[in-house]
Amino acid sequence: MSHEILLSLSLIVLLGFAAQWLSWKIKIPSILFLLSFGILVGPIWGYLNPDKIFGELLIPFVSLSVAIILFEGGLTLKINEFREIGKVVASLISVGVLITWIITTFSAHLLFELNMQVSILLGAVLTVTGPTVIGPMLRNIRPKQTISNTLKWEGILIDPIGALLAILVFEAILIGEVQQAATAILFSLLKTILLGSLIGGGFALLLVYLLKKFWIPDYLHEIATLAFVVIVFNLSNFFQEESGLLAATLMGIVLANQNYTPIKKIKDFKENLTVIMIPILFILLSARLTMSDLEIISISSLIFLGIIILIARPISVFTATLKSDFKLKDKIFISLLAPRGIVAAAVSSVFAIKLTNINIDQIEYLVPITFLVIIGTVLFYGLISPIAAKILKISQTNPQGIIIAGGQDWVVDIAKVINQNGFDVLLFDTNRSNVKNAKLNGIKAVNESIISEHIADEINLDGMGKFVALTSNDEVNSLGVLNFSEIFEVENLFQLIPKNETEENNFSPQHLRGRYLFGSGMNYSMINQKFLRGAVIKSTKLSEEFTFDKFMEKNRDSVIPLFLIDNNRKLIPFTVEDELLPVKGNIIIAIYNDN
Repeated sequence: MSHEILLSLSLIVLLGFAAQWLSWKIKIPSILFLLSFGILVGPIWGYLNPDKIFGELLIPFVSLSVAIILFEGGLTLKINEFREIGKVVASLISVGVLITWIITTFSAHLLFELNMQVSILLGAVLTVTGPTVIGPMLRNIRPKQTISNTLKWEGILIDPIGALLAILVFEAILIGEVQQAATAILFSLLKTILLGSLIGGGFALLLVYLLKKFWIPDYLHEIATLAFVVIVFNLSNFFQEESGLLAATLMGIVLANQNYTPIKKIKDFKENLTVIMIPILFILLSARLTMSDLEIISISSLIFLGIIILIARPISVFTATLKSDFKLKDKIFISLLAPRGIVAAAVSSVFAIKLTNINIDQIEYLVPITFLVIIGTVLFYGLISPIAAKILKISQTNPQGIIIAGGQDWVVDIAKVINQNGFDVLLFDTNRSNVKNAKLNGIKAVNESIISEHIADEINLDGMGKFVALTSNDEVNSLGVLNFSEIFEVENLFQLIPKNETEENNFSPQHLRGRYLFGSGMNYSMINQKFLRGAVIKSTKLSEEFTFDKFMEKNRDSVIPLFLIDNNRKLIPFTVEDELLPVKGNIIIAIYNDN
């Protein structure tokens, strides 16, 4: 028996990794693979039985995992973002939720002939979107910042609200009488908001105080935070059932917006934990489906899905953004991105079990319809949203803009040539004179340190896809790379080689630095000396006759290639690790020695 359980747990972890890897490889939301794997090894092949493995621990495990996921989501929300999009987000999670709830409820009642109790509960469950699904989609599409922030805030805040709505409906079903139920719902709502705010916010401030006073050693920051999240979730649920999700989310928001102690290590830990938890949850919950649940697919179910996607979502978005500054194309795109995710799956599974135990009629339809909507919305939005973003011209897929750290004269010259070749450049420097000089040369420049943790929140990085550190301080270059690693993939993070070439491999571990630029020995001092001796920056286009080999042969030791612009208009830095092979039509940006 224990051997079978161990094999099942190993299978879940393996399938979770496989789904995430396939998602990364072929750019399709991982949830589709996770649900497919769960259904295959669960109801179809019968290899995995979550209820047998976890028993009564399954639902508590799912609930606690969702709380941790929402806490991690709260850590990504910055109040200064909310100031710009607050009214729209508030409308989406209030008026938008109400519209979605009403339309979904009556559609379920008419199409599936469900009783009103189950229809209202299903409508409440399906008001939530999936931030764990929306996040990867936004990273792939990269719409402009206001749209991205709006969808991120909506996705994270709407989950505890939708779960709260569902529990209030659940309580009303248990009570039965309308007048008594209305009073109980109002009391529960106020109690949930009050307890969630006090417990979530209070424990967040307590944790900040303990960290600030150094009463928790560095190596225990992550586990202490996890323990606090567990305490907050359970304590809040003890006083008011299902209020723990709101408390956990608020705890994350409070931690993210305090300035007393850094929380980067905590954020990194929670992100890694979430990456592990989400695959496990989706596989477990989808494996609980039965073959009869899969028979829910019909013409009625497809019409129901179409109503949610093509009617409920656009109406809720256009109503919520009625008096906003969003353009028509922005509203259309927001209408085309509302996939359901782990919270809908978890909440529907929890309530289905609880209501089955008290013999609520037709409750067996709750989970299969919810999973149908999850799969359908992820599939639709995953395929349509990137196309819509390109058509509406709000996508920044594979942006080629470059952020440059450093403002010396020769760095400005490099930025100027890159800009002249059609690429956006954003330059950072702490020296006001350097920033002024860059602006006089037509370069967007900011008087800010690249190691400031508020860069991503306070500066518009739309169109930027790479970070290049060219300062004279090797430590600052590495710290800048670390800072921007939260925004860009490792392949798009670059820095100069440390001053002594012997330090190239031991200056800092590979995961704590960027890719080394330009070639062996091309550190700051070496490059700076070349410009002091009169070197200049030029760009040269290769042709069939004038190949890269001939280009290098002609210039011999008097040229150092810096960047390649390929025929697809991609800006590619020359690095120590990779040997580029320029071809006809490519443009080489290089340092030329004039003497």
